[in-house]
Amino acid sequence: MANILIAEDDVLINNLIKKNLCLVGHECTQVYDGEQTIKSASAFAYDLLILDVMLPEVSGFEVMAYVKNTPVIFVTAKGKLEDRLKGLRLGADDYIVKPFDIPELIERVNAVLRRTKKDMRFFDFDDVHIDFDSRKVYKSGEDVRLTPKEYDLFETLLRNRNIALSRDKLITLVWSMDYDGDDRTVDIHIRRLRKKLGLEKRLITVYKMGYRLEI
Repeated sequence: MANILIAEDDVLINNLIKKNLCLVGHECTQVYDGEQTIKSASAFAYDLLILDVMLPEVSGFEVMAYVKNTPVIFVTAKGKLEDRLKGLRLGADDYIVKPFDIPELIERVNAVLRRTKKDMRFFDFDDVHIDFDSRKVYKSGEDVRLTPKEYDLFETLLRNRNIALSRDKLITLVWSMDYDGDDRTVDIHIRRLRKKLGLEKRLITVYKMGYRLEI
């Protein structure tokens, strides 16, 4: 997975981001002002920088002049159009406005890492092997035939592993905002994944919410 630098002066938000990115397998370093960000980014080649705009000492916009070789996602309360455009013009790969949703942040991180070739190409746990490039899943070396939506759901759960996702969130991530069915579709696909991949002890039902893949 990726080495990610989190530059956020709000300790609670910084810790929240780190906790959830670490849950899905990333390594995170925390800094709390612009000067620390520049020093840390100069000393180590991070795969991604999550950057607040309103940092003490040196603003996030100013930091961009010193991190030209590092992919950047702005996470900030500055949500005006001119601020978003400025961040993107300075070279940021994405711009997220607070308050944000953790699954959305993880999906944005995954998208940037895929574009910058820093994302994982395959993943293994137990006797299951996933090849993300070919969209194939193997169990004990045998190719498991998943439907396109079964695969999409499994990949979403895997990339958000150890995080509980509601049925509504899974519908949004897997079936898109335009889906007009009901959340029983999620339950049906979950049952199929458990059966095909032997995930009864890994794919946990979160009471009155949704599901979590525990790895």
